[in-house]
Amino acid sequence: QVQLTESGGGLVQPGGSLRLSCAASGGTFTSYTMGWFRQAPGKDREFVAAIRRSGGNTATHYSDSVRGRFTIYRDSSQGTVYVQMNSLKPEDTAVYYCVLDGSRLIVSRLWNIENYDYRGQGTQVTVSS
Repeated sequence: QVQLTESGGGLVQPGGSLRLSCAASGGTFTSYTMGWFRQAPGKDREFVAAIRRSGGNTATHYSDSVRGRFTIYRDSSQGTVYVQMNSLKPEDTAVYYCVLDGSRLIVSRLWNIENYDYRGQGTQVTVSS
């Protein structure tokens, strides 16, 4: 049974940084898509970032709202995916969910959380002074 465990959320001031972690256990994937979605109160869930890997090819993708501020990467030795979040804004406040699919999803399928096989419980990020 694959499980995703997120950590690293918390309270940070505007302009600050946080790094979220997502540890995957219970499975081994040679091809995968891992990423993050977020949901703010009263808003729809939205795609944040994803990393896709198959064979020797790795690609990263970001929403327009976080591109240039967030960086997603994976530690293959630990099966953990991270998102480094810099220059945080109050509008980044949300519950962040880690997701995993055991295949290299095509780009058009990245934006919908329902296309991923697994998701974590979420971790709260609050950006406020």
